[in-house]
Amino acid sequence: MIPDDDPSRSLTVADPDDPGTTYVSLVGNTYAMLITGEQTAGRYCLIDMRVPDGGGPPPHRHDFEEMFTVLEGEIEFTFRGERHTVRAGSTINIPANAPHHFRNASGAPARMLCMCTPAGQDEYFLRIGDVVADRDAPPPRLSQGEVMERRRLAAELAPAYRSEFL
Repeated sequence: MIPDDDPSRSLTVADPDDPGTTYVSLVGNTYAMLITGEQTAGRYCLIDMRVPDGGGPPPHRHDFEEMFTVLEGEIEFTFRGERHTVRAGSTINIPANAPHHFRNASGAPARMLCMCTPAGQDEYFLRIGDVVADRDAPPPRLSQGEVMERRRLAAELAPAYRSEFL
């Protein structure tokens, strides 16, 4: 049986250009939090990722599904040690618990949507990254000490967000 409609939940329209969008600078990338776990009752989150040439996270894994749709450019995904180049228009799904990472090795900027289910990655990024003014804002200039502190915090909080760095 399908439960009754929950009128306390509202329609969400995700627009990366909306002035209310939160942008986070993380590992040289800029992530727009389009739909948060708070808006979906924890079911999923949707993040617009702008990845400059050379950008991408370190190898990691987590116990939730992660789907990427490349909108512009191309991204190299390493999944269980095997590299796959994914170009604009393609979508890939990373199964829960599988080791992976991505890198923009194309020589040009790339952009993709990332959906995580259940949500939580959005909160994690907000806790370990730096909020910036908009999608074109440069990443903050961090001292070596600040970079080390960000890495320490990311590692410390990873288990609470069901993630592990490899």
